Amino acid sequence: MAEGFAPWCCPLCGAPLAGDNALKCPSGHSFDRAKEGYWHLLPVQNTRTKAPGDSREMVAARRAFLSAGYYGIFGQALGELCLEYGQPKAGKPLRLLDAGCGEGWYDRCIAKQFEEAGRPLELAGFDIAKPAVRLAAKALPSARYAVASSFHQPVRTGWADVLLNCFSPFAQEEFLRVLRPGGRLIYAVPGAEHLFQMKAVLYEKPYKNPVQEVAYPGFEAIGEREVSGSITVPAGQLEALFAMTPYYWKTPRDGAARLAALPELTTDISFRFLVFEKQ
Repeated sequence: MAEGFAPWCCPLCGAPLAGDNALKCPSGHSFDRAKEGYWHLLPVQNTRTKAPGDSREMVAARRAFLSAGYYGIFGQALGELCLEYGQPKAGKPLRLLDAGCGEGWYDRCIAKQFEEAGRPLELAGFDIAKPAVRLAAKALPSARYAVASSFHQPVRTGWADVLLNCFSPFAQEEFLRVLRPGGRLIYAVPGAEHLFQMKAVLYEKPYKNPVQEVAYPGFEAIGEREVSGSITVPAGQLEALFAMTPYYWKTPRDGAARLAALPELTTDISFRFLVFEKQ
């Protein structure tokens, strides 16, 4: 992966940030690099709680689940799409931004495929959860990671050739700002059958995820891909999978108890990747 690149701008004044360990803007705002290798670029006025995002325990559970390879088809497809649709400027590495990067597992899948393909890459990512960013930065030190919000991205205008949004809030105005003209957005959402068998345990009337075709002003749809499969998850990982989903927050206690009582669960997984180009 390419070294020495500078994707960030000041979260306080918007000016470019420069430097290696301590990032500084022309106005004198300074941000030190944490020992794990990330920067904290989330001003307190842009947060609602002292510790926004997933907790340390939830992040650790997510990492354990993803590292076990259950979502391998997702990581493979995402890397292939980045290679296919990523168009860097002539003679330059591809600049890739992961908005809502979590603990960085998806990024590591992509970085591995780019390395195997001999394609240079500048990868930056941010997430609002500090425990997640800490793990991401330690696991992929060649990337640039920051604690930040999708709705106040400390990213230079027009920096990204490709922007990833995997199951994270869709901050349309900021996505348009940080992508260069002609840049691509890869938007990952659950497929119709995703985790249907889990929902059959949680709810009396399970439902399929709606498949919607949504137009986003400023973007043109240029591609779509769906991948699906089946996984068998033992009880020890089932709670981690459950905690990764929105169902974790809205499932009745009796449904959660039914899931917790299972020795294992076999369920479908399905993912849709929607590719857009900035106009």
